[in-house]
Amino acid sequence: MQADKEWDLIRPERQSSAARASAGILRVALLFGFAAVALALIATPYLDSRTRPWIGQARFDGLDYTATGSVGRNASYTLRRSVLQDTPQAVCVIHDNGRRSGQC
Repeated sequence: MQADKEWDLIRPERQSSAARASAGILRVALLFGFAAVALALIATPYLDSRTRPWIGQARFDGLDYTATGSVGRNASYTLRRSVLQDTPQAVCVIHDNGRRSGQC
């Protein structure tokens, strides 16, 4: 134990009690921060798997349910919008055979 005493003689305690207390508070804050992150990483997948069936059964009044569709593999078209048209929502659809529809 002689080496420990020599170290204390060479490098005496330089920190005040306030500095030691602030370092302790920082360590406790980091510990709780890491614990919160670990809990979030573990709890998120678990809670997601439990709530997903409920979301599918819920009815939300006032929502606009969007219908989706598909285009055949052989069909191709081009959508064009122009700042020169009367409304910004005006869309011109040009089909692969040159036929135009919409607001062209």
